[in-house]
Amino acid sequence: MILEDFLRTDAEKYSSKVAAICGEQAMTYEELYNAVLQRSRDFSHKKGKAVIFPTTQSIDFLITYFAIHLAGAVAVPLEQQIPEERKLDILSIAEKDELPEGAADILFTTGTTGKSKGVIISHSTIIAEAENLSLAQGFDKDTVFIICGPLNHIGCLSKVFPIIMQGGTLLILEGMKDLNAFFNALEYPSDKLATFLVPANIRILCTLGAKRLKEYSHKLDFIETGAAPMMHADMLKICELLPTTRMYNTYASTETGIIATFNYNVEGKKRCMEGCLGKAMKNSHFEITPKGTIACKGKTLMMGYAGDKELSRQVLHDNTVYTSDMGRIDEDGMIHMLGREDDVINTGGLKVAPTEVESIALELPEIEDCICIAATHPIMGVVPKLLIVQKADCLLDKKKIANHLASKLERYKVPFYYEVTDKIARTYNGKINRKFYR
Repeated sequence: MILEDFLRTDAEKYSSKVAAICGEQAMTYEELYNAVLQRSRDFSHKKGKAVIFPTTQSIDFLITYFAIHLAGAVAVPLEQQIPEERKLDILSIAEKDELPEGAADILFTTGTTGKSKGVIISHSTIIAEAENLSLAQGFDKDTVFIICGPLNHIGCLSKVFPIIMQGGTLLILEGMKDLNAFFNALEYPSDKLATFLVPANIRILCTLGAKRLKEYSHKLDFIETGAAPMMHADMLKICELLPTTRMYNTYASTETGIIATFNYNVEGKKRCMEGCLGKAMKNSHFEITPKGTIACKGKTLMMGYAGDKELSRQVLHDNTVYTSDMGRIDEDGMIHMLGREDDVINTGGLKVAPTEVESIALELPEIEDCICIAATHPIMGVVPKLLIVQKADCLLDKKKIANHLASKLERYKVPFYYEVTDKIARTYNGKINRKFYR
């Protein structure tokens, strides 16, 4: 089966039920499936070929996406504001080689850790991810999922899969720049609301909308986060605001698919383990390689990189995707993320995970945002450096920051330099853009 088979079943079983809402527009499952059927005729000549189309936060995006699949073509959703030169480059990549049988999507990564790559996703991967999320996070026909991020990336696109599999409802927003729009979405008449938020957006909600967010605690069934490390202080704060809401920290990537998830809001503070991403889901498996990186197996893996067979062979072989994520598995079989191999700072032969330094620094109320990077010292060589965004009306005491870090970290992990900056470079979906600082 492909996802569109479930969409057809939904149209028969829940014909008058609302499938998707965006602004003033709403579509029932019957209306959505009929629109998909009609548009699929536009792509009948593209069977087995890539179809590039712009990503919009709209029901029309869903129609086009499903229609391409139904026509037997491969969906290649692109950023809304993509430069024409980049678009032509992607077109040449997507059409360079004959696409493998069973391919559903080519999703282009953000490129924050290297050159942007076209990841080929199969129809069977989509179904496996839908099953993983449905079973592990409790998606069902009553779930109303609020889409806050771009639909051409796995974080939000993957939530479309279990909603369609289960016959739930999608509520699509333009993003998280308008907090009022997000809170208006929480007014939807349902007590099984759910959403995916990157950690930066959770911090914004806890800082600027804490009081309002707390009012919706009884309506928010669960919140998933991913794409970047969740800081311990933010975990504690969101659990305090939403004590009955399930909070999932998930391990996933475009290449590996949705692998593991962990609800850290069950036993209060004891469950708020920074970097813990839980046990492997039904269709997935993970292990740690001899060099300490995470390797993933199972039904959710990519098929390879479009137009780059050599890179595909390097990353995907023996039915395993070898990531650059450093990790460990605890005695309960849960995976813990320790940072990316490329991000680790090697100082005097000792390794510093920048996320650990950043998390402890963010415990201080004066710090709005920060990043730990590698810097050069004339005698000591490479040392950690902390770039800091201070909160408005706060006086920053660098000695206080250093003492706070020294009280919780080994000496070699404490930054040697401290510098105030206006902002930390991030991607459009909230990840720290570490590549920018290399």
